[in-house]
Amino acid sequence: MVRFKRYQRAMLNSDQRLNFSLWASGDEMWDWHINEGKLFRTNSRGTYPLSNVNPNVFPPNKQYIHPGDIERVRTKLANHISGNTDAFECVYRLRDKDGWRWVLDKGRIVIRSDKGKPVRMTGIFKDIQKLKTAESELEIFAKSIENISEGVIILDPQLNVVHVNPGYSKITGYLPEEVLGQKLHLTSLSSTLIHEIKRDVDSHGNWRGDITGQNKDNSMFLAYITANCIRDKDGKISNYVAIVSDTTRRKTAEAKLLKLASTDSLTKLPNRNVFFSNLQTCVDKKVPTAVLVFDLDDFKKINDSLGHQLGDILLIEIAKRIKPITNNLNTLYRLGGDEFALIMEKTNDISAVTAAAKQILKKLSTPFRIDKHEFVVAGSIGIVLYPDDGKQPETLLRNADTAMYHAKEGGNRYLFFSEDMNKKAVKRLQVENLIRLGLKEDYFQVYYQPKMSFSDGTLNGMEALVRFITPKNGLVSPGTFIPIAEETGQIVEIGDLVLRKACIDMKRWLDEGIIRGRVAVNLSARQFNLPDLMQRIDRILHETELDPHHLELEITEGTVMNNAKHAIETMHQIRDRGIHLAMDDFGTGYSSLSYLRKFPLNTLKIDKAFVDDADSDFGKAMIDTIVTIARNLGLSTVAEGVETNEQKAFMTEMECDVLQGYLYSKPLSAVEFSQFAMMDKMTTAKLPYEETA
Repeated sequence: MVRFKRYQRAMLNSDQRLNFSLWASGDEMWDWHINEGKLFRTNSRGTYPLSNVNPNVFPPNKQYIHPGDIERVRTKLANHISGNTDAFECVYRLRDKDGWRWVLDKGRIVIRSDKGKPVRMTGIFKDIQKLKTAESELEIFAKSIENISEGVIILDPQLNVVHVNPGYSKITGYLPEEVLGQKLHLTSLSSTLIHEIKRDVDSHGNWRGDITGQNKDNSMFLAYITANCIRDKDGKISNYVAIVSDTTRRKTAEAKLLKLASTDSLTKLPNRNVFFSNLQTCVDKKVPTAVLVFDLDDFKKINDSLGHQLGDILLIEIAKRIKPITNNLNTLYRLGGDEFALIMEKTNDISAVTAAAKQILKKLSTPFRIDKHEFVVAGSIGIVLYPDDGKQPETLLRNADTAMYHAKEGGNRYLFFSEDMNKKAVKRLQVENLIRLGLKEDYFQVYYQPKMSFSDGTLNGMEALVRFITPKNGLVSPGTFIPIAEETGQIVEIGDLVLRKACIDMKRWLDEGIIRGRVAVNLSARQFNLPDLMQRIDRILHETELDPHHLELEITEGTVMNNAKHAIETMHQIRDRGIHLAMDDFGTGYSSLSYLRKFPLNTLKIDKAFVDDADSDFGKAMIDTIVTIARNLGLSTVAEGVETNEQKAFMTEMECDVLQGYLYSKPLSAVEFSQFAMMDKMTTAKLPYEETA
């Protein structure tokens, strides 16, 4: 009895040890009684049979196995039962109350019958769900490393290569077997730099930077390196890992974009942005610097007469011709249009600067031969010196432009900037701003100077003249604002305004019956060359409802002779609408008789200069010639600036058709002109009565 109790205690202790072991490990045991078709499972909670085990189903726990794993379990179990393997071992998914979980199942036949048939099989399975999850994550990570385009290189603490991925091989051209076990070696990196990188990683845990590498085929590549270290549980570095990102294409593209952003696309010279950047550098370093800004005199005429394509070729040739005078301290830039600049660093020497300016003018004045055309061009150069003429790049360029503007007054010369020029530039800017304000606030008024018929002395029409009257400054002289408006392009808006107001007034006077004839309006060169000139005129006539036959447009010889062919086309379009055309200031320009015959004109206006000289033989001869030309061409004539009775008498003798000037009236406001026209009408109405009286 004592022995039996001792045996029971031993069994109990053994069961407890087994339960503790299973509880600690999380494993489960299983016991399969093959012939009886019973399957038992033992875990920390005890032993229990599996229900619903069908002895005819193989494997016996098939209903708990994932469908995707059943065939693998069946094969391995069958091989062991048949005696083909010493043990059964399989990893598969098993269902429990929480779903599917991975297990490692191991077992062995422990009892066979006398005939060798398996009778009993026991085993154990371990929950490896966490292990499988980690394994899956590692597999994803490994695949990611193998498939990413970046190169990955893993090194041991002595910088021997442990692993490289395909991305590294693609970037460098070296296969894994060519570098594994070898010391890290990048041809273009010095050993000093490699050890500097290692020192930074050891100290700070990482290093980032751009490098230039050399491929196996000796070609170069650009890369961005991120290097890190891996430490073991004791804090010692076990490995170094570097990510190699190939930046060759990106850096090359960036370089191309930078070049595009800094290079003038036409001449391939550095552009305006680089000009300002380099000039700012000179200013920041307080380096004495000279800036020469120049453009071509009358370049617009070349573009207008021969086309922009030929003009562009000329600019390219100019850049090629002048570039040889540059060096590492003198750089040529294209600022835009036909404007160039030369920065001369580390010099304020007047003789050196003037020598460069003379070289530029000489090279420009040598004829250019392009596409069977010969161009003789001239330039104007404005020169500033840093720091005397400005402390900032913007100021220096503005002052150089001012000097160039003054140089243009003589043409084909250079001028150094002076404070007097600056005062004139400031005055010019004030007028420009005043014009802008005047357009906004309607300070531009139209005055009318009467035109009198030579035959009967009655009102024949009038010329519309713009007057700029401001509240503070009063009347601004046309000689002051018109040249500036021409340069800035503001003359176009002024011209539209004058034409519209003149048409409105003319329509009203016609409706009131106080006037006959036409209103003459000047067209500036800028307006005449507008591509949408006819649309502008049509729109104004439509809006004001003025019959085109009551409108006359005056143009100068210079305007039409800049591009005679284009001018003739435009003039015909004007005449086709029934609008009259007059050539203003005739005799002061350079129109030839051959062209004059082709111009569809109605009237020649004799310039005031000839009228003033009417008391001299030369003046009389010129007026006689102009009147004769007009009569032979079937054109009427208008003498402007008639101020004395002697001039009137001579013009009458010459049978000039229309007279205009202060002898009859100064330019009048719209209200004053209405009164003048009504008085003229009343006088004309009385004439028949007075003659018969």
